[in-house]
Amino acid sequence: MDNTEYSRNIEIDVTTAYLPDQSEPEAHRFVFSYRIRITNHNAESVQLLSRQWRITDGNEHVQEVQGEGVVGEKPVIEPGKSYEYTSGTVLATEVGSMEGSYRMTTPDEREFDTPIEPFTLAQPNALH
Repeated sequence: MDNTEYSRNIEIDVTTAYLPDQSEPEAHRFVFSYRIRITNHNAESVQLLSRQWRITDGNEHVQEVQGEGVVGEKPVIEPGKSYEYTSGTVLATEVGSMEGSYRMTTPDEREFDTPIEPFTLAQPNALH
């Protein structure tokens, strides 16, 4: 199996939420959470090594974020299983987007990138 096939067999589901209790719109502080479920549809386990995010707010201000693992972990995801975590980000606008990738590895140390398709972060009623 080539690395592209491994990447295609990883499913990423994202659910976002606006956190009004942590946000201060008058101070241009909009806080969002995102829950990500990573499902491994490959025949062998994979391990998530690192993440890379591109976060864009409504003013086209871009933040690049890179780091090891997710929420302090480098999870091993067995075939047919999922790993879920919740994290968050702060934007200066009520609408923005995120996209990125996860660097993964197989048990025989073949590394590959799994893309995370763009998703929207939006305060309720900010998008019409």
